[in-house]
Amino acid sequence: MPFSKAFPKRSDKAAYPTWEDVELSSAEEMLVEEKARLENIQLMNACIEDAKKIIEEKALNRYQSDMVHIAIALFEKRASHSIYHKERKAREKFDSNKLS
Repeated sequence: MPFSKAFPKRSDKAAYPTWEDVELSSAEEMLVEEKARLENIQLMNACIEDAKKIIEEKALNRYQSDMVHIAIALFEKRASHSIYHKERKAREKFDSNKLS
């Protein structure tokens, strides 16, 4: 199911905006997801390095559950950023259609 988002299209003739649906093609959606994934990996690597420093500085014990917490954080980050990037791409597409 392709990603789609509705945007308000204002008109001088109507008091209320009409809503226009914008769909991303499969290729556009995959490109946006890949870009978000790479950005999230870089961000997660930086966070892991920071966490390692804190664990060493505070002499904390490393547990197996740390891996679970990292996996959960990564999942939440990917899920929210994926939607954000798809919505942004849909907005770009909507704005470019509006100018045409």
